[in-house]
Amino acid sequence: RSQANTMLKTNYTMVTEFILLGLTDRAELQPVFFVVFLLIYLVTVSGNVSMILLIRSDSKLHTPMYFFLSHLSFVDLCYATNVTPQMLVNFLSKRKTISFIGCFIQFHFFISLVITDYYMLTVMAYDRYMAICKPLLYGSKMSRRVCLSLVAAPYIYGFANGLAQTILMLRLSFCGPNEINHFYCADPPLMVLACSDTYVKETAMFVVAGSNLTCSLTIILISYIFIFTAILRIRSAEGRSKAFSTCGSHLTAVTIFYGTLFCMYLRPLSEASVQQGKIVAVFYIFVSPMLNPLIYSLRNKEVKRAIKKVIQRKLLVK
Repeated sequence: RSQANTMLKTNYTMVTEFILLGLTDRAELQPVFFVVFLLIYLVTVSGNVSMILLIRSDSKLHTPMYFFLSHLSFVDLCYATNVTPQMLVNFLSKRKTISFIGCFIQFHFFISLVITDYYMLTVMAYDRYMAICKPLLYGSKMSRRVCLSLVAAPYIYGFANGLAQTILMLRLSFCGPNEINHFYCADPPLMVLACSDTYVKETAMFVVAGSNLTCSLTIILISYIFIFTAILRIRSAEGRSKAFSTCGSHLTAVTIFYGTLFCMYLRPLSEASVQQGKIVAVFYIFVSPMLNPLIYSLRNKEVKRAIKKVIQRKLLVK
């Protein structure tokens, strides 16, 4: 076996760069996709940056709920930026390459930010639970220190997870084909290219994806069971609709994000599933971060009021 390994190593050169096959190999579609994804990216950046600035500038939005929302916007922004610029360059270039190091940096940030996103949404569900089920304790239980801890935890945990997955991926050797059948450095398409045993990495991927999905989703669901029971106990219709409206936007964001993630990860590794995976990935890498600021601003009276205030101020200055 060692002789065979040595022969393999002499026959192949180690991979120094990868070629990203992208969404499609049809040349005529590349410029169209470039324009579409550039527009999506611009909407995502402006929406999320505006949301962060709006929350920072309006003192009425200095509450735990909006503090968490500004961090969700920040994670979404990083998330889209990790993949989109490289992808846009590839739409217009003949050689769609990414360096070995570049690929693994993208891979690391991708996993870290996805897991941070899971738990940021989880923290937001817990915040709504405290606000609706324990309103009298809300002020003391959601103090500034608690909020900072609740925000720091997803980042630390997410990046630790990302690092562990990246180290496991780096232990694989890549010596043959270097074409990644995807538009970014993702788990399944990268593993297909490894010329060493991927069992440990594959198991780790399913365990991490499965346990984090299940764990965060379970906390969100339990929070909402308590929230809905509390809302149904509210006597006035106005009180009920107000409570529902603060949860509605979060529930919509959760549904889009988790729905697509389940489709992405919980499928077997095969060429057909990689192809479907690309379409699913488009939803949660581009559509979800783009829609979140819209979901929160269109469904939210306080955000609408803050936007109006900013517009009036701008008009008065003129």
